[in-house]
Amino acid sequence: MKRETVNAKNAPAPRGGYSQAVKIEDFKTLLFISGQIPVSDDDKVPESFEDQARLVWRNIDAQLKAAGMSKADLVKVTTFLSDRHHATANREIRSEYLGANAPAMSVVIASIFDGKWLLEVEAIAAQ
Repeated sequence: MKRETVNAKNAPAPRGGYSQAVKIEDFKTLLFISGQIPVSDDDKVPESFEDQARLVWRNIDAQLKAAGMSKADLVKVTTFLSDRHHATANREIRSEYLGANAPAMSVVIASIFDGKWLLEVEAIAAQ
């Protein structure tokens, strides 16, 4: 697979931890991960945003591994936050998980399906 980060010089530069675009060529696998929610496999929802965010990323990691992929294969991530006040913690925890990988990314402030959930994250991976 050929993967290229695209950050057009005549558009705003990314402001940390993401790419404006990711171009994928010659891939063999494309994985669409549905919105992952902060619910554990024993049906528990942590109270703090930080614990919920880490659980969501663990759930994404589980889906990637089940498909024979890893976080290095993520090319697009969309995060839905229940409140913009979670933006800084979200960015920090996302950076912990992604490391040097900088997929294309969007963050949306939205009303989330269950009032206990403070975020939901969907992703696309390619290999």
